[in-house]
Amino acid sequence: MNPERFVDELRSLKFDSVFNPYSDRCTEHDRKDAATRRCSTLLAVLKKAERVDLDAVWLGRDFGHRGGRRTGLAFTDDVNLDIHMSRWSMETKRATKGELISELSATVIWSALSEINTSIFLWNVFPLHPHLDSSEFTNRRHNSKERRIGEDVLQTLVDMLCPRRLISIGNDATTTALRMFSPQRVTHVRHPSYGGSKTFLNQITDLYDRHMCSS
Repeated sequence: MNPERFVDELRSLKFDSVFNPYSDRCTEHDRKDAATRRCSTLLAVLKKAERVDLDAVWLGRDFGHRGGRRTGLAFTDDVNLDIHMSRWSMETKRATKGELISELSATVIWSALSEINTSIFLWNVFPLHPHLDSSEFTNRRHNSKERRIGEDVLQTLVDMLCPRRLISIGNDATTTALRMFSPQRVTHVRHPSYGGSKTFLNQITDLYDRHMCSS
């Protein structure tokens, strides 16, 4: 599968109580062409990632309402969008309007990435934003049906980008990664949320220090 078809298939996904940033528009925070902008941004990053020797996919659970829902990029909020794009030597147009919104997990992830030069692609088991029925601006864990679709998408992504390994961030991502891929290819680290930021940063530092010494 090529990146264009991959993004087209992402755009076609529909679920109850799920915001698809590649086809849906938030009337409160999004610009009129927000979905198109997010599709273009993801497509550009995919094309670049497809052409490099990719060290790893860092894998999370699903988009949050302060991060990927707004940018269309995993572990990336408004504040870190330009930094994410500059990592791939590109620029993009922000899909949201108003003040820049930050997300704790994105802040910690990008703090770690600022110290790492190797090629890394960010993704989620469920690459959309699941929310509670009561409000779009909430987060919930994806359900089993959503996970199965997300696993199909993840397998396609890995086949397309051919990363050397997967860094699974948090228990949910690790459960999926170990079910789908060889344990030798998967490394589990603590999720930075709920007081886990220090442990996450220490684990990533140790992991990439050891990787550099062995390469």
